[in-house]
Amino acid sequence: MIVNEPKQHKSQRTDMVAQIGSQLRERFSLEEDKENEENIIQSISRGIEFRGANLWTLIFAIFIASIGLNVNSTAVIIGAMLISPLMGPIMGIGLGIGINDLLMIQRALKNLSIAAGISLLTSTIYFLISPLHIAQSELLARTSPTVWDAFIAFVGGLAGIVAGTRRDKVTNVIPGVAIATALMPPLCTAGYGLATLNLYYFASAFYLFLINGVCISLATFLIVRFLGFHLKEYPSPEIERHVRNTIWIAVFVVLIPSTYLGYQIVRKTIFEQEAKRFVTNEGNFEYRQVIGYKAYYNRRQSTLELTVVGEPLPTDSVNSLRARMPAYGLDDVSLVIKQGSFKDTEVDVNAITNTVTDQVIKYSQSSIARKDQIIDSLNRVIATDKNTRVPVMDLRNELKTLMPDVQTFTAANSLVMNARSNTPDTVMLVYAKFSRRHTTAERRRIERWLQQRTKSRKIKLIIE
Repeated sequence: MIVNEPKQHKSQRTDMVAQIGSQLRERFSLEEDKENEENIIQSISRGIEFRGANLWTLIFAIFIASIGLNVNSTAVIIGAMLISPLMGPIMGIGLGIGINDLLMIQRALKNLSIAAGISLLTSTIYFLISPLHIAQSELLARTSPTVWDAFIAFVGGLAGIVAGTRRDKVTNVIPGVAIATALMPPLCTAGYGLATLNLYYFASAFYLFLINGVCISLATFLIVRFLGFHLKEYPSPEIERHVRNTIWIAVFVVLIPSTYLGYQIVRKTIFEQEAKRFVTNEGNFEYRQVIGYKAYYNRRQSTLELTVVGEPLPTDSVNSLRARMPAYGLDDVSLVIKQGSFKDTEVDVNAITNTVTDQVIKYSQSSIARKDQIIDSLNRVIATDKNTRVPVMDLRNELKTLMPDVQTFTAANSLVMNARSNTPDTVMLVYAKFSRRHTTAERRRIERWLQQRTKSRKIKLIIE
């Protein structure tokens, strides 16, 4: 039997859903504090140009970022990103695509090229004259783009354009976006690659800069279209169609390789994560130690290289390792194990040092933890002993006042085991010797006094 829902209930439910939807739209609306569209376009357009003070600010920021990368100072790098004006032309490209303004796109691309060229030149000059040539961790971090870098740049671009379209500018958003999107450090790292003739550093870092730029421009384009900006008007439909087609052809020319490279970044990131998980879970051997590993990603044949010290791994163990690799998504990955003699092999001394240091620290920490447990246990025993210790001398003096004929007195807490149970019971044993025989009433008087005085319910009084 089918029972139809009453129309009144359906109406109430529909009204409730509509009310919730209306509240959500009102809560997340971007129209409430939106700046005038013309003012937004003018503001972003002004940030596109690199000349005069804007250009000098960029040069100074590049020097600061290069120094920060050179001395491995995160704080200095963040300071450089805060004063960097590189966001202007990148957002200009996204805005130009969003409103079909070909001239704005061309102007933004021209200024972005000038800014990137000056940045590379400045950073290259700095690293050529700098006495420090070792690539520190902050610099190396910009040579390995990951999918998270692209995602952060995209979300940061969304935050930046939303803040830029507000009438009352949110002052803490733009600096945060500058730090999150990290446009300046990759350019400086690319300059380091040029200065040291390391093409891998240059290509990887400059690629990271391009990926960040594309993601920020894409975010700007999406918000501009979401806010319904008016498209630029042209004298005739033919010119407008030509401009629109030119823009979208350029977009697809950039987007297709970016999408492919982004896909490769995702695959590389997943490969590195699974390689790390494999080494962590499976790289524990008896009488051997994995002192380091390297994961080389390649579209055709990726390689995972383990460096092992200790007794050589037998062939069966190596085959067993290879058999467990598909469970980590490493089916087509070549496993290379370096072990035994390292005479003809490049050994990462830092990796060995770090591994030994980590082992020493872990052992020291566990040893300290065990000693701390012993000390805590002894402290608890001492505290318990202090709390349960019977004040024999004080009791004797007080009993002597109560019963002057006392000659010998002692008291102690004792564990009493019952023949039928394994659970011990605590009883206070009191022994006293008097110069005369006491009556039953006097004995009970002594027991009541002891119970009140020691707060112990169970007292075994032995009188001689």
